[in-house]
Amino acid sequence: QVQLVESGGGLVQAGGSLRLSCVASGSIVSIDDVAWYRQVPGKQRELVAGITSIGRNNYADSVKGRFTISRDNAKNTVYLQMNSLKPEDTAVYYCNADIAYYSGVKLRRNDVWGQGTQVTVSS
Repeated sequence: QVQLVESGGGLVQAGGSLRLSCVASGSIVSIDDVAWYRQVPGKQRELVAGITSIGRNNYADSVKGRFTISRDNAKNTVYLQMNSLKPEDTAVYYCNADIAYYSGVKLRRNDVWGQGTQVTVSS
């Protein structure tokens, strides 16, 4: 199977920076669109940023100009550089990817989620 593992979360003061990483592993054939989402308790998960297989990206209005999504296809890794962090950015951040992979001899395609990484921004 395949899995996504996020890392890089933590506690930071307002105005600080963090870089999140999302690493895919398994019998991967290709990774297409990848996105970062975030969720706070009691609220719906929201899209933060997305990137296509050819590097086109999009951002939520709330993070434009502060966050940058990028990918290293050779490492099966997507990053989220977060600058000028605000307390309202506090959330669990999840990576989501559309992945083609082998399960035995069968080629499959799934929408895969990571387990999440906590980002806390103090004021």
